[in-house]
Amino acid sequence: MTRLRHIAFAAAAFASSAHAAVPLETCNSDDFQQILHASGATLDARAVWLDRSLVKWPGADAGATYRLYHSANAAIVAQPGAKVQGADGALVLDAFAGQVPAGAATRFKWVGDGPVLSLRKADLPRLGELHRGQLVLVQEARDGTVRAATRIQVAGALDDLYAAAGTLPDLGAVPKKNRTGFRLWAPTARTAAVCTYDSADGRATAVHAMRFDQRTGAWNAQVARDLSGSYYKYVVDVAVDGAGLVRNLVTDPYSVSFNTDSKRSYIADLGAAHLKPKGWDATRAPDTVKAQTDMVIYELHVRDFSINDPSVPAEKRGKYTAFGEANSNGMRHLKALAKAGLTDIHLLPVYDLGSVPEKDCAVPQPSGAPDSEAQQALTRKTAHTDCFNWGYDPYHYNALEGSYASDPSDGARRILEFRQMVMDLHRAGLRVGVDVVYNHTFTAGQDEKSVLDRVVPGYYHRLNAVGAIEQSTCCFNTATENLMMGRLMIDSAELWTRHYKLDSFRFDLMGHQPREAMERLQKRVNKAAGRHVQLIGEGWNFGEVLDGARFVQASQLSLNGSGIGTFSDRARDAVRGGSAGDSGEAMIRRQGYINGLVYDPNALGGEHKGVELLRTADMIRVGLAGSVRPYSFQTIDGSIRKLEDIAYGNQPAGYASQPGEVVNYVENHDNQTLFDINVLKLPVDTSTADRARVQVLGMAINAFSQGVAYYHAGIDTLRSKSLDKNSFNSGDWFNRIDWTYQDNYYGTGLPQSDDNGKDWPLLKPFLAKAAAIKPQPADIAFARDAFRDLLAIRASSTLFRMRTTDDIVQRLRFFNTGPSQTPTVLAASIDGKGYPGARFGSVTYLVNVDKVAHTVADEQLRGKRLKLHPVHTTAGAADKRATQARFDSADGAFTVPPRTAVVFVAE
Repeated sequence: MTRLRHIAFAAAAFASSAHAAVPLETCNSDDFQQILHASGATLDARAVWLDRSLVKWPGADAGATYRLYHSANAAIVAQPGAKVQGADGALVLDAFAGQVPAGAATRFKWVGDGPVLSLRKADLPRLGELHRGQLVLVQEARDGTVRAATRIQVAGALDDLYAAAGTLPDLGAVPKKNRTGFRLWAPTARTAAVCTYDSADGRATAVHAMRFDQRTGAWNAQVARDLSGSYYKYVVDVAVDGAGLVRNLVTDPYSVSFNTDSKRSYIADLGAAHLKPKGWDATRAPDTVKAQTDMVIYELHVRDFSINDPSVPAEKRGKYTAFGEANSNGMRHLKALAKAGLTDIHLLPVYDLGSVPEKDCAVPQPSGAPDSEAQQALTRKTAHTDCFNWGYDPYHYNALEGSYASDPSDGARRILEFRQMVMDLHRAGLRVGVDVVYNHTFTAGQDEKSVLDRVVPGYYHRLNAVGAIEQSTCCFNTATENLMMGRLMIDSAELWTRHYKLDSFRFDLMGHQPREAMERLQKRVNKAAGRHVQLIGEGWNFGEVLDGARFVQASQLSLNGSGIGTFSDRARDAVRGGSAGDSGEAMIRRQGYINGLVYDPNALGGEHKGVELLRTADMIRVGLAGSVRPYSFQTIDGSIRKLEDIAYGNQPAGYASQPGEVVNYVENHDNQTLFDINVLKLPVDTSTADRARVQVLGMAINAFSQGVAYYHAGIDTLRSKSLDKNSFNSGDWFNRIDWTYQDNYYGTGLPQSDDNGKDWPLLKPFLAKAAAIKPQPADIAFARDAFRDLLAIRASSTLFRMRTTDDIVQRLRFFNTGPSQTPTVLAASIDGKGYPGARFGSVTYLVNVDKVAHTVADEQLRGKRLKLHPVHTTAGAADKRATQARFDSADGAFTVPPRTAVVFVAE
């Protein structure tokens, strides 16, 4: 935690010292925080600035007397029943009888009922200066004593006062020939300065005063030399609730790189030649994606990729540089996928993380029986000091993570090595995207790894009715509806696009962002790239922004028509069974379409009814049709219904305008892997060969679905995390991948007990039977090769990735539907006549999830000449069982072997 230096000054002494030059010694403590004037008062922030002049206080008395007290040194004490102490003065606020401006009324519609108060016109010019100290709103009794007091949530006022900050150029450090500029947006700071360091760990060489711009709220400094390659930090004096006036030594929110553990910001022009590996300017992504639906994504963690790969030199394992080992097991795997039809690698977060030590991180060496508690006990001991984390803990948004660099102490090294990695993936035939997490920060307040709050307290995060930070995302929710948090997100995405040549982004919990901000971001990244940059994300609708409570969200339903893709849980849940939130015995009982619902019940699943299987099959058809609203088919009751008229909970199953707005998946980093969820849901005595076939069925449904296809790295090698459903901090042990295809790491111990909650006791019996459940190398090889065949089939024809909803409506036709269907067989035909890139006159796919063969017929295909897709009939085809599928032209009937996905084509 941050070291505090409590130095309280008398008000008179402070007045002469606050604007004095910051002493150089202040710059030489990386965790420096100094209380210049202490105040023990802590207040909720129940009132909200609607704009620069209007305040709303929910629940307050409409006819009371209100005063806004101010203190430059944050010394106010406002105790009920006593008069206010420590203030420099007060402004009277009047009841506002007019109409709140439409923009403010809409933005703050979530604020509860209460009086709206107005500053007097004569006081408005003072407001900017007063925000640079402490403000407390007080409801007073007739004798001037406090009846109630509150802080005021500040974003509405700052966004109005400093609207010009939205167009400020070049926030951060900008080195140029013979000079370096610094610009920090900190409108509530009393003073600001910048410390500069010649090296990553040497003492400060200078401290430079910064000038405040009253129009934008930014602090500026110019140094008369090019400081590229050196380091810096800011010193800001800010009012902090419960502490007083605090002097923070803090890194730059717009930092582009760091020394080890992000102690100092690095000064760099990202366009400089010395930061570009050879060939960087000329590198281009493979031209494999003509439309968003062409994307086939493999989600990969930088460390997971190589940390367990003995074919990578030891010093490169877990690093950006591992991707340059062209003949490593991992790179051969990725190149084979690219050759088959994979288009994109999506890397889990690579921005600067708050949770991984960049030097001397712990590397535990667990061991034990398949169902032992020992492995997780050891990894829990080092969970916060080891080398692994998924990275959903943003520290700095614009800089690369140093633990993946060969030398985190050198601010240039991570830039060069990441760019080289992008080039290496391009050479392998793959485009590069990243997972970004703008919806929350790792810490907040005055914690040493809190950046935004230590620069502008109370501004960058989304607050609740009492001024506490909302945490529905798991952590400290950011407020991208606020001008400068929205700008930070958009500027950051532009930086990654322009300077690291990223092709796409996956937005974590994107539903917590405003749609309007995401659409502005789309325009900016497109302009930066000179082409369309694909945006996809989690459009979940929950928390304080639920159902548009604060703004129109970038969520599944609200993004309709934007072209931005969201992950679909419709077919995902139907394929896997249950939902992501299941726990306890319900998680085991609720089987899915591929793992036995009704037709192969497990020990707890025998209560399911046939109608559940029919409904589940229909929900998978929703996914196969791209979840587009107007598409229709015959549902289980015999009626023809549009997807938007089929219920998925309290939402329409079909929610998208175009197929590119839907991302189909059956496994990603969250929740159990597909192999692991099938362990829990399949009957325990299912053979290892059948487990592999079930895995392929899930991958096939995804491959045949209209929209973006998304896969988790290792799905094709039956990857297991030993039943861990939340391995974000489970260390390398539970996150391993074996690119030699000998092991999937099932049965490597009980997973962590804390995040697996009440499920944990249920897992031990499954792990105890690891010898019977764990796949053999032949099973892994089958799944690996079958996946590549599925990629090749999808790549062979645009009919599997049609461009528009009209295409899907006109060309895709399901058969074997309705109340009399064979419910374990999915069957569809797609007309390819005249369709660009179709290659075939038609394609017909069938997926039989049952343990026995089935025959289904389609009258419209009687007399047609269909044959197996060429991929099925090549000598190296993985699934020999698929070649046993038959089409009887006379009856239009298909016979499909058990647990088999197969495609037929017509010339």
